[in-house]
This record gives sequence, structure tokens and C-alpha cells, in this order.
Amino acid sequence: MQKMEDQNGSGKFSEGLRKVKPYLAILSLQFGYSGMYIITMVSFKHGMSHWILSVYRHVVAAIIIVPFALVLERKIRPKMTLPIFLRIVALGFLEPVLDQNLYNMGMKMTSTTFASATVNVLPAITFVMALIFRLEKVNLRKFHSLAKVIGTVITVSGAMVMTLYKGPAFQIIKGGGAISQHSNSTSTTTEPSDQHWIVGTLMLVSSCASWAGFFILQSFTLKKYPAELSLTAWICVMGIIEGSIASLIFERDFSVWAIGWDSRLLACVYSGVICSGMAYYVQGVVTRERGPVFVTSFSPLCMIITAALGSLVLAEQVHLGSIFGAILIVCGLYTVVWGKSKDRQSTKDIGKDERQELPIKDGEKSGTDIFDGMEINVPAEVLKKGSGKNVALSTITTS
Repeated sequence: MQKMEDQNGSGKFSEGLRKVKPYLAILSLQFGYSGMYIITMVSFKHGMSHWILSVYRHVVAAIIIVPFALVLERKIRPKMTLPIFLRIVALGFLEPVLDQNLYNMGMKMTSTTFASATVNVLPAITFVMALIFRLEKVNLRKFHSLAKVIGTVITVSGAMVMTLYKGPAFQIIKGGGAISQHSNSTSTTTEPSDQHWIVGTLMLVSSCASWAGFFILQSFTLKKYPAELSLTAWICVMGIIEGSIASLIFERDFSVWAIGWDSRLLACVYSGVICSGMAYYVQGVVTRERGPVFVTSFSPLCMIITAALGSLVLAEQVHLGSIFGAILIVCGLYTVVWGKSKDRQSTKDIGKDERQELPIKDGEKSGTDIFDGMEINVPAEVLKKGSGKNVALSTITTS
């Protein structure tokens, strides 16, 4: 009896751990992304090119991921086909090249805090794309389904507020910005004087759209190529190739390829291991289990962490318009997430109801009908001996 109770307890614990794993994985990624935003901004202040950073981070990610993919998935790796390869080429362009470079350019024109707040638009864009590609369904007669649409509208409104209204600026944590003061003792804030706020915001929103497209295409690709590590390795390799071509086009000075033992190297290694190698794999696994909208629903945590670190380390100022827009985005975001969770619960309930019903099909024979078509071969001698007895079978053939 005690043994059965222990088994039930361990079973409940393992089941609870299995349910919590996706949340822990995505929450960990948000801390990783927050650190990346700060480190990359510091590397940009030391002369790092965002084009070169994108290439080097995927070189590091490929070095880490490729050996694991070759060893752990050698038996389960599907055969590569031309349609799958073309999807991988598109994935290597959408996130490693287009998304990362647009985001870094937008972040340099605004700030790390503003950029991380803009990322909150990502779930709404992902939801709209998932709706277009029929990964999500909307039934306007149901409140939770309508909530997803309302949340998307609120999120987009918040992004527009952040773009069109700056408002007064203030610093969250006083006395911060040790790195900024060390690099430029005459400046009290890291905001450049020649900011192009609207252009930077449009770049950030465009990067979110590219990132959302990456999640959608990754979801489709995993259905045809269900090997997360191998897919991650392929994305990193294609990111290196396509990113190198883009870097050679936009960076004519070959001296930018040289990096030293400073924040530039740290940015390449950190972002390569955490935000490319591990992130692509974790996002692929969770996307396959919970869908792309779930993966993108934890970005507000990243915004809060980045805002605190940006004010403490980089002495960044936060504008009132950014705060008000971020609040709208978060409200809209969790309206979408709430509707998504209710969708998932209703799907489970429908599945339970279907399993409880008996699977009776038309044309199925009853128990007595089964015997009507039964044939038994009985020797003629036996029938002669038992001719006086009634035989309760409808069809008897003699051999």
C-alpha cells in the first residue's frame, strides 16, 4: 500500500514537472535575452558592427550545436529534401540576418529599454500570422476567442503610442551607468543626440514581424523535419552563410571583422551560446508542444529586466510615452494569452467528451446478428444420429 502511494506521488510530481517545463524554459530565455541586450549595446559602444556580430554569434552557436545534432539525432534525423532545405534557407534569413540586424539598428537609434519594450508586439504579430496561416482559429461568438482579437488591437495601439509619443524622460535608478560614464565621462545618459526615434521604432517593429515569421515557418518546418537539434544546426549554418554575404555587402571596411578580448568577444560568445544555439532549440521544442503564440507570450518579463539593467549599467532614460505604450502592450498581450489558454482548455474538454462517448457506427452488427451468418461444417453421420433434436443454428452445411 505504501509502495503504491509512493508511486502515485512520484507520478504526480513527474506530471507536474512536465507541465512546468515549458514555462521554466521560456522564462529562462527571457533572462538570457535581457543580458544579451545590455552586452550587445556595450559592444556597439566599443565599435562592434551589428552585421559582424550576427555572423560571429552564429559561428559560436554552430560550434556548440552541430556536434550534439550529429551524435544525438543520427538515428532519428529525417531525410533532407529540397522543400525542407528551402524552408531552412528562409529561416536562416528571417531571424539570423533580417531580424537581428533590424533589431540592433533600431536599438542603436533608441535604447535597450525601448527596444525590449517594443518586442512585446511580437505575440500580437505572431497571432495575426498564425491566424492567416490557419495555425490559430477565431470564433467571434465565443468571448475568449474575441479576447484574442481585442488583445491584438490593444497591443498594436500600444506600439503606436510608443512610436508617436515620447513625453518627458527620467531615469529609473539614480546613479547608474557605470559603463557609460567610463566610456564618456562628459555624458550622463547613453541616448545619442541624433536619435531617429520613428525610424528606429519602425525597424524594431519590422524585426518583430520577421521574428514572428520565423516562429511560424519553424512550426511548419518541424512538422516535416522533426529533429530540433539538427534544424537548429542548419539554421545556424545558413545564418553564417547569408549573414556573411550581407556583411560583405554593407561593411566594406574589413577591419570591422577584427575583435579583441573585450565586450565585443563577450557579446559574440554570449549571444551565440544563449540566444542563438540554446534559444533556437528551446523555442523549437516548446513551439512543437504549445505553439508559437505561447513561446512569444513572456516578453514583458524581458522588458522589466532590461529596463532595470539598462538604467543601472547604461544610465538609460525612460520616456513617459514608452511606459504608457508598454502598459498597453502588456495588457493587450495577456488578453491574447488568456484567450489562448481558454482555447486550449476548451479543446481538452471536447477531447474528453469525445472519448467518453461510445464509438457506435452505422451498419455495426449486434450480438445476435453475428450468429446469423455463421457456418459450421458438420459430418452427415452426426446429423443423422441427431436428426430428432432441434439445432438452433440458422445455417448448417454438411461436409
